Amino acid sequence: MPDRNAIAKMLETLEQCSVCPRECGADRTTDRLGYCRTGAGFAVSSICQHRGEEPVVSGTYGIVNVFFGHCNMQCVYCQNYQISRHDTTDDSAGRSVNDIVAEIEQRLAQGSTAVGFVSPSHVIPQMKVIMASLDARGHHPVYVYNTNGYDKKELIESLEGCIHVYLPDLKYLDNRLAREFSDTPDYVEVATAAIKEMFRQKGANIYTDAEDSLQFGLIIRHLVLPGQVENSKAVLRFIAEELSTDVHISLMSQYHPTPAVANHPTLGRTVRREEYEEVVAEFERLGFHRGWVQELNSPQSYRPDFSHRHPFEH
Repeated sequence: MPDRNAIAKMLETLEQCSVCPRECGADRTTDRLGYCRTGAGFAVSSICQHRGEEPVVSGTYGIVNVFFGHCNMQCVYCQNYQISRHDTTDDSAGRSVNDIVAEIEQRLAQGSTAVGFVSPSHVIPQMKVIMASLDARGHHPVYVYNTNGYDKKELIESLEGCIHVYLPDLKYLDNRLAREFSDTPDYVEVATAAIKEMFRQKGANIYTDAEDSLQFGLIIRHLVLPGQVENSKAVLRFIAEELSTDVHISLMSQYHPTPAVANHPTLGRTVRREEYEEVVAEFERLGFHRGWVQELNSPQSYRPDFSHRHPFEH
């Protein structure tokens, strides 16, 4: 059973919501929802054993990824648009924490040792209840915070000691792009402050077990967007100058246009080889030496369909 005090505290937190950087003040315990269009329910849209993450994150048996519905960003190109967009119909809010934890337990029983929370920035109180419930049942997996980076620094501070691995995106170092593509005109200031806090907690080193599964650390992801090479270079320069070139970077070429941007003048195509190679060259020039790059055919490998029970196996 979930801790009643934890649930009561969660509900109290959501009565005048300031969980995410928008601080819209909505009472999410009522039907007067805020920007994220998410109430006080658990809003888990999908739970699956996923092997498509970075090798150290996936581990031998895959990570149990818990995908939350809706999002505090609205990226026009989001690959998870079926569950992340505000205009989607989502019945996940009615799921009980017991049901969610039972499904996670089923996946853990298949050998996974890590649980990843995907797009948790607007549901951190609910995430904490899920974690407390798992721990109370005797499960102590590696908890991975898989985020778009649009997080309040104070909330990241509150996760110290209970999140083992931070897996943030750093999407932009250009607020003009952040406003146009993701409706986050203050993304740069917010995300860089949050990631600096993650770095303070974890440092640049990562730690794995005997099977090379990640146990502790920070990996920063960056998705290279078509036509936005200078933004990607700026992201890498920020990490090199403000954090460390020892940080592990996952430099992704997997961008694929969704139906919403199929006719967009730049976002309507995949990343060109010369664009990605220019960003990789900057990665190497700056002195990064830890992390992962992707093959240029990767857009065909990371396209989920959330109408299926397992969105990545269809």
